[in-house]
Amino acid sequence: MSDTTQVNGSSNIPLHVGIIMDGNGRWAQKRGLVRTAGHKEGLESAKRIVKACADLGIKYVTLYTFSTENWKRAQEEVGYLMGLIRGHLRAEFDFYKANGIRIEHIGDLAGLPKDVQDEIVKAKEETSHFTGLTCVLAINYGGRDEIVRSVKKLLKNSTSEITEKSISDNFDVPELPDVDFLIRTGGEKRLSNFLLWHSAYAELCFTDTLWPDYSVEEFKNNIEDFSRRTRRFGDVLNK
Repeated sequence: MSDTTQVNGSSNIPLHVGIIMDGNGRWAQKRGLVRTAGHKEGLESAKRIVKACADLGIKYVTLYTFSTENWKRAQEEVGYLMGLIRGHLRAEFDFYKANGIRIEHIGDLAGLPKDVQDEIVKAKEETSHFTGLTCVLAINYGGRDEIVRSVKKLLKNSTSEITEKSISDNFDVPELPDVDFLIRTGGEKRLSNFLLWHSAYAELCFTDTLWPDYSVEEFKNNIEDFSRRTRRFGDVLNK
């Protein structure tokens, strides 16, 4: 891509990076802290990586912020996470503006507390004119849930044929491109219901680093590794 910043001489930068930010709770427990301390530190890591994406010329980054399954966690932790999301969206406008970052949301918005819904809508509106990186926050998100909600929209419109395009056209952010590179921190090696449709041909990266310790340097090394990979999308080389 000619409009991207090079990493160690390579211009093969992913258009869309998806990140499963795993390991906040374990990071805190290793230090004898409550789990919520890990989430607070994880927010700082997210800001560093989002800034790095903007600097590298990556156009889309999707952060797995709160899944449809995360409601199963302790009420105290869920409440803290909702407050962290709400407060972050309210407080970080200057950060978005300075870096030209547009905020988008994927997930079941109606299933979130009203005050969180309002902050998400406000953040989207206030950053809609920014033309740099699009930071997509997956909040109350599940890959299966997004597909189901899309099909339900189609079924309400009896004139719409069910095709891959019509399903993706009814996703939360229809213009969101497929994931090129999916990174998961924290040592686990699974997708956990994250961007299942969009990640059909994503290159995968799993690191043992807990999310609060995930540095810009490691992120750039991971991007450099991506740039060396050959993507075939089901085709063969040297036909």
